Amino acid sequence: MPSGTAEQVEEYLATQPGPKQADLRHLHARILAEFPRSRLWFLDGTDETGKVVANPSIGYGTHALTYADGSSREFYLIGLSATTRGISVYVLGLDDKTFLSRTYAASIGRATVTGYCIRFARLADIDVDVLLAAVRHGMARDTSASANV
Repeated sequence: MPSGTAEQVEEYLATQPGPKQADLRHLHARILAEFPRSRLWFLDGTDETGKVVANPSIGYGTHALTYADGSSREFYLIGLSATTRGISVYVLGLDDKTFLSRTYAASIGRATVTGYCIRFARLADIDVDVLLAAVRHGMARDTSASANV
């Protein structure tokens, strides 16, 4: 079993089918190139008991995630995840839950844009530059120790 985050990410990417793997690798490389010093995360989708509760995801950057009870913890700002229907890119920590849709939905192409998620079947269906603009917006709040923002 891989020990480091980069190795876990590589193992995850290697398990994806060909075209989806290529799209995920492309996005992963672009995000790493643009934010090389931001924290890299890997969540395997299981909770503390080992039960699968979500799709595995690669995360980038760091911010404080605050819960309704006032407690908080560090969590990633941008998430990248394979789904049964394609790929989801999560842009977390936005104060305005309409921002992504208002700003990017009309120009991104064949994607579903919600308050914090951009979902699409494959990269060929979207304008990758528009997706990366949304990623850059999300990463502007990165609090990683040596973030490139």
